Amino acid sequence: MHIVLVNPQIAPNTGNLIRLCANTGNDLHLVEPLGFRMDDSLLKRGGLDYHERTRMTVHPDLASVRAALPGRWFAFSTHSTRRYTDVSYQPDDVLVFGCEGSGLDEDISAQFDPAHSLTIPLRPNNRSLNLANAVSVVVFEAWRQIDFDGAAEKDERVEGLTGELLDGTPFDR
Repeated sequence: MHIVLVNPQIAPNTGNLIRLCANTGNDLHLVEPLGFRMDDSLLKRGGLDYHERTRMTVHPDLASVRAALPGRWFAFSTHSTRRYTDVSYQPDDVLVFGCEGSGLDEDISAQFDPAHSLTIPLRPNNRSLNLANAVSVVVFEAWRQIDFDGAAEKDERVEGLTGELLDGTPFDR
């Protein structure tokens, strides 16, 4: 699947999603403008040593992403009413999330049919989830629906601490 972040603003959130995409086999697409530089140390820290294990592309605008990705597109918003669990996900789906501060703007949201505009249920009187957490919730539901295709068997996993590189050396903050 493809994860699209439109104008992400917080480097550690994007770093966490780099790590998520490496572990779930999804491609990550970032739509400019970004609220950070790609060499930001917090981006590196959030993604640990998973950057080279993730297929990530930075796009100048959403139109260029649309031209590159022909799958079914789904927008995620707190303003939607259809739950993310009401969809049968497919491996080539495109999951679009807005920036941390304001979500997807009205112009982008209007490009999606209501059936392709989804939300994550929350308790009353709450605004939203953290972007990295919201993407993780949706990605794992979508991956579960396709039977965790590509997941490692237990003996294929690498043991270690999150403060270590895959070779066991300490991670440089």
